[in-house]
Amino acid sequence: MLTIALPKGRMADQSLELIGKIFNEKLEFESRKLILESKNFRFLNVRNQDVPTYVEYGTADLGIVGLDVITEQGLDIVDLLDLKIGKCQVAIGIKNEDTLDWNRPDIKIATKMVNITKNYFASKAVGVEVIKLYGSIELAPLVGLADAIVDIVETGSTMRENGLKVAEVIMDSSAHLIANKNSFFEKKDEILEFFKALKSVVDEQ
Repeated sequence: MLTIALPKGRMADQSLELIGKIFNEKLEFESRKLILESKNFRFLNVRNQDVPTYVEYGTADLGIVGLDVITEQGLDIVDLLDLKIGKCQVAIGIKNEDTLDWNRPDIKIATKMVNITKNYFASKAVGVEVIKLYGSIELAPLVGLADAIVDIVETGSTMRENGLKVAEVIMDSSAHLIANKNSFFEKKDEILEFFKALKSVVDEQ
């Protein structure tokens, strides 16, 4: 049996829709249940940020998670396939009336993506003070906690509604199929069979 960790919410629904096409059946988690079993598969419904952890520790053989999470956590997993769903960008947001001044020596950035932020500013040779927040990140520049934010942007509406604009895009992200390294060797035939079937569904989208 292959165990696959899925992120809660819309991405889980989209992932199960893709996988359901392989099985030729409708797959969905019942009510508040966190485990779904079908054919020779077990699906776990977990928080987005926790998917790579379940996979890295081998509790799940496979997982589906955003490239932004993979990049931020830098975990030791096998990245198998871009599923072309859950598309978004990681971007720098600033107040509408501001400009991003790369010459400032002490830019303050509020974000939950600390590593992506530090690495990006380091690549620009710009010093940055990162303030870690877990939610309502758009508030930080409005009340003077930070000069800018680094956050996920899908349509940009949340930023616009809060008087912010995208100053620069750091990276594009979408959902990826990842595998535990040990599982990839021990269950290689099963995983590759699933990978090929899923790839054919993705390619048809």
